[in-house]
Amino acid sequence: MEAQKREIKRKLRQLQSLPTLPPVVSRLTKLIGDENTTALQIAEVIEKDQVLTSKVLKMVNSAFYGFPKRISTVSSAIVLLGFNVIRTLVLTASIFEMMQSEDLGLWEHSLGVAAASGILAQHLELKNQEEVATAGLLHDLGKVVIRAEFPHFYKQILRLVEQEKLSFLEAEKQILGMYHGEIGEFLVRRWNLPERLVEPIAFHHEVEKARKYKKETAIIHLADIIIRALGYGNGGDPWVPGLQDKAWRWLGLDRKDLEELLPLLDERLLELRFFTLEIQGLGFA
Repeated sequence: MEAQKREIKRKLRQLQSLPTLPPVVSRLTKLIGDENTTALQIAEVIEKDQVLTSKVLKMVNSAFYGFPKRISTVSSAIVLLGFNVIRTLVLTASIFEMMQSEDLGLWEHSLGVAAASGILAQHLELKNQEEVATAGLLHDLGKVVIRAEFPHFYKQILRLVEQEKLSFLEAEKQILGMYHGEIGEFLVRRWNLPERLVEPIAFHHEVEKARKYKKETAIIHLADIIIRALGYGNGGDPWVPGLQDKAWRWLGLDRKDLEELLPLLDERLLELRFFTLEIQGLGFA
């Protein structure tokens, strides 16, 4: 099994098709690393690519970020979301496209987790709330990679889920010797994404492993459970994972908090239904 894990990581290092990064990304990365860079300078780079501009504006205006007013310029999007979130959206644009075209259920599930994560982060008054929502959007990135790059393993995993009634997570571990959080972590570290995004993606099923961003990881864990319980989208199996005690303690929530937040989430999910329909009708690319 260890040899198989090494082989999977070797192939991940050689990925060519996922994601297909636009040339603008390297330029953006340099700019974002410069503390003197302004939002206007970042916007000027993105706006040179019309397709990329439309993607950024479509995502920032989607319901999982929940801004009350329509955002019409890239520079406004950067001010509201921050450099790191914009860079992440640019880096992962091709993955969003793949999810929308090949696995709409997983795309809807990811949007739902992003929305729930953002609402929880706002309720808990966390800093970088948009980054938490973005981590929710990307939490199942590893599943996309498995489907795209290891289709034979993906079919075996689905067969185990269906025939043995295992969770997708349990089936992954049996077939791959690892699970989608590890694969997602490997990839986002190669992209040099912020640790605030890495830990929640890596440990949303193993919250006890989080070190620096425990609340953020616990939020993604809880958001995933809530969205699965509501039946929004499809995370790969019909089961709702158990809530880990440590995550609940880190968040300091109670039943009353959830009763207040669920109506907000229901409204946001309804908005996301329309967003998904718009993407299907107009195309994201």
